Amino acid sequence: MTNIPRCEHPRPDRQRQDWLNLNGVWDFEIDNAKVGMEKKFYERDSLEGKITVPFSPETILSGVAHTDFMNAVWYRRGVEIPTEWAGKRVILHIDACDHTTRVFVNGKSVGDAHKGGYTSFAYDITDFLAEKDNYIVVYAEDDIHSGKQFAGKQSTKLNSYGCFYTRTTGIWQTVWLEAVEVAHVVSYKVFPNISAPSVVIEAKTAGAKVGDTLCVKAYFEGKPMGSATAKLMADVATVEISLAEAHLWECGNGRLYDLVFELTSGEKVDVMNGYFGLREVKLSKEKGFQLNGKTVFGRFVLDQGFNPEGVITAPTDEALKFDIEASMACGFNGARLHQKVFEPRFLYHADKLGYMVWAEAGNWGFDHTDFANLENFLPEWLEEMERDFSHPSVIGWCPFNETWDRNGHPQSDVLLDTVYDITKAIDPTRPVVTSSGSFPSKRTDVHDVHDYEQEPEKFRSYYAEMDKGIARDQLYRLNRHRQVYKTELPVFMSEYGGIRWVMDEENAGWGYGASVLSEDEFFARLEGLTDALLENEHFFAFCYTQLTDVEQEQNGLLTYDRRFKFPAEKYARIFSKKSVIEE
Repeated sequence: MTNIPRCEHPRPDRQRQDWLNLNGVWDFEIDNAKVGMEKKFYERDSLEGKITVPFSPETILSGVAHTDFMNAVWYRRGVEIPTEWAGKRVILHIDACDHTTRVFVNGKSVGDAHKGGYTSFAYDITDFLAEKDNYIVVYAEDDIHSGKQFAGKQSTKLNSYGCFYTRTTGIWQTVWLEAVEVAHVVSYKVFPNISAPSVVIEAKTAGAKVGDTLCVKAYFEGKPMGSATAKLMADVATVEISLAEAHLWECGNGRLYDLVFELTSGEKVDVMNGYFGLREVKLSKEKGFQLNGKTVFGRFVLDQGFNPEGVITAPTDEALKFDIEASMACGFNGARLHQKVFEPRFLYHADKLGYMVWAEAGNWGFDHTDFANLENFLPEWLEEMERDFSHPSVIGWCPFNETWDRNGHPQSDVLLDTVYDITKAIDPTRPVVTSSGSFPSKRTDVHDVHDYEQEPEKFRSYYAEMDKGIARDQLYRLNRHRQVYKTELPVFMSEYGGIRWVMDEENAGWGYGASVLSEDEFFARLEGLTDALLENEHFFAFCYTQLTDVEQEQNGLLTYDRRFKFPAEKYARIFSKKSVIEE
């Protein structure tokens, strides 16, 4: 399996022994006229081209590198089901495909289309399989101009420009099969309690009967920590495990407990492995952000998760881990995962390393001005929350970023408020930034600010009178009637800096403000801007823009190909300074 691109198991939090990675070479065809359904491409023996999955056709790694608009694309490959899977259910997983996806097995549709380009989905394909010569066909439609789908930072023009980059069409994360028993665990949520210590686990099942038994066992570094058993009365079973020892998940030390799920139905036992972190997060105006009861200043970096050869797909698992380790080397304790739903393997590495992240929807491109569009937003947002709920690294949710006016129409406050209410109802354990850096709705846990002022003293002066209810960020100055500092809320400077340092003047690109002309000027500006936040008791966190350059946007601490522009320790000296609010 090592010759398969991205061959690692994509879901360490939900892992079984019997699985098959389907990455690699597939047949491929662009269908700009969208006639493939009518011509029954799903019944064809082949398609006209080839592509390397899981990389989108826009990427170099896909072998296609077609960067023009693609209205629809088709994929096809044969697959042989292992004989030892006989008697089990076979689940096909597609971890992300942009945007509206239909799946066929042996020429038959396996279910309703999945809508959403950033979230994972699966189909039980058992009843569509033959004894041999099986083939899978995937069809995806994509229209980032529609206003009905998330587009994130994908360019709506032919080429990249400003802070908009190469598009992504079709499959861009791992495709894989797994074999499960008829009665099996589908997913789970964890609710840790650090004071007991204990953990409540809510497991969702499929195919189980009333009276079937779910046993969940917890371990730490191989040592048993406790277990609990429940009889199923419905599709969801809840158990509480009292833990023999408390090992807290902390910044820089992601101590993880392993979980083993055993669902017994008759003589069959479904076994799935997972994990969790023992930690609690709280946010308040008085104490700022608290991790396990201790105030921790959030030193976040903006991470957009783009790569030169794979665009939004990391070329290797090691590349995902490198970005986190590089960020930590620069003095950050977390990241704002910006305008993209990052793949589960990234969150897995963040979980292991003790790296905090704000999870965000790639909402740009979506029309947030009409409440009726909630039907397009909510399903994908709920899928993201369901998938990533139990990652200890996820310490907050951000459904919207910069909800600017669209075609002259303001945001629908009712839409944003409804999303906040639903988010808090599903997850009352984490803070929510309803709309980052622009016009806040009535319901939010954070007053969130974006400010790219490049002169440190001006930057400091804008926030010098926050105790009087004055916070003079960019949007407040421009839209005073719509961006009012809410003094009862904790304040997050979730975008600042963006200092442009161009390493290759011949390829100078886009950035915020005037480019600095020397290393001394760069660090003087960086330290001045950062100190203004660390020394202001009203801020509980900052987020520096950004970790790496992205295509023509050249304001990263690293280049697009992951070279440090300056030694990491020079960045760390500034970002790691103690904040006035820290204990």
